[in-house]
Amino acid sequence: MTKLKSPFPICSQTELGWNNHFSQQLSLEDWESYIPARIIEQHKSKLVVATDQGPLAISSPTSSENIYSPSKMTVGDWIMLDQQHQFVRLLERISLFSRKAAGSKVEEQLIAANVDTLLIVSSLNQDFNLNRIERYLVLAHEAQVEPVVVLTKADLCDEEQKEDRVRQVQSLDPTLMVIPLNALEPEYLKSLSPWCKPGKTLAVLGSSGVGKSTLANLLLGNNVLATGGIREDDSKGRHTTTARSLHLIPSGEIVKGGLLLDTPGMRELQLTNSESGIEETFSEVMALAEQCKFSDCTHDSALSEKAGCAVQTAIRSGELDERRLLSYQKLLREDELNSATLAEKREKDRQFGRMIRTVQKEASRHKNR
Repeated sequence: MTKLKSPFPICSQTELGWNNHFSQQLSLEDWESYIPARIIEQHKSKLVVATDQGPLAISSPTSSENIYSPSKMTVGDWIMLDQQHQFVRLLERISLFSRKAAGSKVEEQLIAANVDTLLIVSSLNQDFNLNRIERYLVLAHEAQVEPVVVLTKADLCDEEQKEDRVRQVQSLDPTLMVIPLNALEPEYLKSLSPWCKPGKTLAVLGSSGVGKSTLANLLLGNNVLATGGIREDDSKGRHTTTARSLHLIPSGEIVKGGLLLDTPGMRELQLTNSESGIEETFSEVMALAEQCKFSDCTHDSALSEKAGCAVQTAIRSGELDERRLLSYQKLLREDELNSATLAEKREKDRQFGRMIRTVQKEASRHKNR
């Protein structure tokens, strides 16, 4: 354990996001013996945690010490430490964001835990993409976290283009909060103040170069996070954030505090185990599907109105955008494939674990003869 000279200030457990959900998991003995700590940074061999006594660097627990190996914890998690600041256990979460690991890896990657509001960041320039925003909405709905779409770089497009793209995002869900802003201008801070409250955690997610670090610096009140300029060839910002980290939002005249979880840009967000999130994100497609004549209807575009497909009827009448159906079908196929693949890997890992334990027992039995 190492006590850090960290820019993360000493603050109360409540300011760190502690609430009844976590305290109810502890016995009186736990309170007397252990120290609550929240993970604010995660590295290969160590965790940086915040306590009401200040930030600490502790060794990451290994899978041999506890079922919660480093890959099973993430920034935002609450853990318990003993008096020597050794890891004891992970507390049950309020919310969790995860994805299938990028590339060909067959494993689940945890992104952030115990988040109250997700700021989905997309830029208003050429990088604007509705399909990508829908992916992040699925993530938020699956975790049962309130999503807020923040459209950055408002200074790089004209008023007509800005209003059109705001309308496009709003069409995904009439109740969705959509905020266009220029994160370089402090005057826009007021639009984010409803979600900045003591003890509440906001996570910032989005693709590389959309202005997440600039937005984070707007909320944090200083240049805590490095930012990059705009590339001329594709109008994308340069990727700057390289690791997830939790920061305290200072209380001021406009925002009243909170915590901000900054994340690296994601060039790939593969969904897994997100069926309920998909259904909520595409609720209008689901409602129409329930009206189809056949329960196993595939909503294929080749179906005629006479075949009884309510979804295709809605597309022809203009009630439903065909892009929405195609996006829904694509995400559902992806989620089913990734979920099945990960489930198969988990089963193989369990079988391998059982085999190792059997071999160890046999070896121990022969040794004791």
